[in-house]
Amino acid sequence: MSKTPTMRLDRLLSNLGYGSRKEMHGLVAAGQVVLDGLALTDAGARIAIGADLPDRMRIMGKPVDPPPPMVVMMHKPLGVVCSHKEYGDRVYDLLPPRWRVRDPALSTVGRLDKETSGLLLITDNGDFLHRVISPRRHVQKSYVADLDRPLEGHEGEVFAAGTLMLEGEEKPLLPAVLEPLGERRARLLIEEGRYHQVRRMFAAVGNHVTALHRDRIGGLVLPDDLAAGEYRVLPAAVAETVFAG
Repeated sequence: MSKTPTMRLDRLLSNLGYGSRKEMHGLVAAGQVVLDGLALTDAGARIAIGADLPDRMRIMGKPVDPPPPMVVMMHKPLGVVCSHKEYGDRVYDLLPPRWRVRDPALSTVGRLDKETSGLLLITDNGDFLHRVISPRRHVQKSYVADLDRPLEGHEGEVFAAGTLMLEGEEKPLLPAVLEPLGERRARLLIEEGRYHQVRRMFAAVGNHVTALHRDRIGGLVLPDDLAAGEYRVLPAAVAETVFAG
């Protein structure tokens, strides 16, 4: 059984984005950090960092933020970008401000473009991130696309062949599954995450995506009660359902 890691209290809280180490000393001195019902008095004390820490520790009367590794599920709305550097409103702006300065930093697990909504994962766990986005892991992503023109019936065969080559690329796409949902709507199941892949796939068969929404990654489905712009922290066991699909 692995030993629970520990960290100095001031460093832990600073890494979680609550402020500088000096500010954390002031917070502790003011009795604003409580562990197991008792106010802590030593900002230099080493604290066990377990998944149950938010249940045991209070900062200014509220549960402490989850320590790393953390996975956040968000219902990404339209009009926001996933990049730290790209211009415009960002998905990170929908999170608590202190989360933007956590160490290690939070990053999106892959990206959804500005005009795509739906399930987005955000994490500070590099191993989890790479396991989800790696084509070798075969983590399936489900997208629902509204189309400009009716389906013609041949698209599913083209996508499933594993020979479709996107413009400007030298490697064919992995086989994908098309499920018609209506004359101008379809679900597409893919195991890759190439640049604008779903839009480019439909363009390759002579159609145009007018709206795009991701509703599943692996075994994790976007909940009906998670509105656009909302998010929730996933327990480790739930995050692992990503690989169960």
